[in-house]
Amino acid sequence: MVENEDIKSKIDLREIKSSYIKNIIISFLNEKQKLEIIKYSKELQKICLIGIEDYKKKSGKYKIGGKNGKGKEYIINTKKLIFEGEYLNGERNGKGKEYDNGKLKFEGEYLNGKRNGKGKEYYKNRKLKFEGEYLNGKRWIGKEHYKNGKLKFEGKYLNGKKWNGNGYNINGRFQFEIKNGKGNIKEYYDNDKLEFEGEYLNGERNGKGKEYDDGELIFEGEYLNGKRWNGKGKEYYHYDKLEFEGEYLNGKRWNGKGKEYNRYGELIFEGEYLNGKII
Repeated sequence: MVENEDIKSKIDLREIKSSYIKNIIISFLNEKQKLEIIKYSKELQKICLIGIEDYKKKSGKYKIGGKNGKGKEYIINTKKLIFEGEYLNGERNGKGKEYDNGKLKFEGEYLNGKRNGKGKEYYKNRKLKFEGEYLNGKRWIGKEHYKNGKLKFEGKYLNGKKWNGNGYNINGRFQFEIKNGKGNIKEYYDNDKLEFEGEYLNGERNGKGKEYDDGELIFEGEYLNGKRWNGKGKEYYHYDKLEFEGEYLNGKRWNGKGKEYNRYGELIFEGEYLNGKII
């Protein structure tokens, strides 16, 4: 068997004219060795059945296998596996698995290149993150879990956003109900400390809410389309010290009137701002 590192020096397939002989040689190579020789010519890419047209070089991916049947995708140069599974017409169709840096990220069903049907997502520590069904690549119905395995959310989604269901804290205690994307929600970090509490509309943060970091309040105000700071709000240093109070626009602080304080609670500026600048 030819070693992967020496494939170019020991056998230069470009010098062999017979496609029949090339096919015989390639049939003895493993997938890593095939990845080595595809760098040398488009002809060899075709012989190895690498779907260059379907998985273009600019995407950083190569597929080992034909347009139909089982295949694998790798990141160019690193040769790290990012997907293995079934294909139809050059796209992921059927069962498959996704990987991130060698660790299983997702396993389930695909249709026309997107997640469709039953599937499971995993944390990097291999703990189950989500299990349920997908539609057009996004969560449709299922259960979310914390890293400790406890149930985080159970219900239905719309375009991947929580829509109808119940939420729980890391100890399994019921915390909120969401109906048609609307409700008063509590979100938690994996250490059971509160991350957000406030209003949801259309499956994301909309309306009044509070945001926390390591149990300390860092912002309270209004949200729009999942982003904080559309309207009036307040930011805090740690230990509940007020840093800024005023108006926000499009996720940016300071559009309109505002006040800014130092860590000792002393007012250091009062006036108008525009895109973060004093005017």
